[in-house]
Order: sequence, then structure tokens, then C-alpha cells
Amino acid sequence: MNGTAFWMTIPRTYQEQVQWFEAREKAGYPVFVAVDEAQKVLGFASYGSFRAYDGYKYTVEHSVYVSPHAQGKGLGKALLKDLISYAQNHKVHAMIAAITDGNTASIRLHEWFGFKHSGVLPQTGIKFDKWLDLLFMYKILTADD
Repeated sequence: MNGTAFWMTIPRTYQEQVQWFEAREKAGYPVFVAVDEAQKVLGFASYGSFRAYDGYKYTVEHSVYVSPHAQGKGLGKALLKDLISYAQNHKVHAMIAAITDGNTASIRLHEWFGFKHSGVLPQTGIKFDKWLDLLFMYKILTADD
């Protein structure tokens, strides 16, 4: 909530976050959660529909979040690796990442896994009284038939 990785201005409560995870799983989407020894959440990765229309059913938009105190330790890489593997095993054709332009860590993480830049939507959201640009990156997981 202190950064611009998520464009939420009101933090979710613990219960709201649990409900979000449960809703994803109920809809058939994966949720990977990394916890420490005390079961405190360090990060998570998930995906859901890219768009509601059936023509997009093989394309997903994903999220990877790593707590600030857990960053730089390979956790984001592990979470995204598992998410990509899961997607490949569940007939996902394309993964889309919507990243705050300038979020160097997330951009580099996605580039490391072969995601390509697709475009930037300027001044798409606002947080901390500042307009934010949205970078789209994509990865094609399956070859054309």
C-alpha cells in the first residue's frame, strides 16, 4: 500500500484478502502464497480472466506481490515460475502483466521470464495524487496450431 505496485488506495483487511484468495480459487484460478516460519504472508501470485468475453478464455492477467521486507531474495522469481508452470499445464495460451511503468523490479522479473513489452497506457490510474502510466507485458505460452 505504500508503493505504486498496486493501485489500491484503501488497504484490504486480512479477511478481505482471504476472501479474495478464496474467490480466485472458487473460480478455478491458482493462488500461490509464500509464508514465513510464523505463517506470515511474504508474497503471493495468482491469475484471472484477462477479459470477460469467451474469445479471451485462454488469456490471463496475473499478479505477483512480494512484501517489501521479503524483496530481493528470489521470492518473486519463485512465485512467477510456479504460476507460469501452472498456466502451461492448464492450457493458458498467453499471460498478461499490467505493471506500473517505472516499477523496475517487476519489469526486470518479467523480462527474465521472457515477457515482452506491449505498450504503455499513459495516466491510467492515480495514487498519492500522482498520475501513473500502465505498462503491458505479455508472454505466449503455447505455439500456434
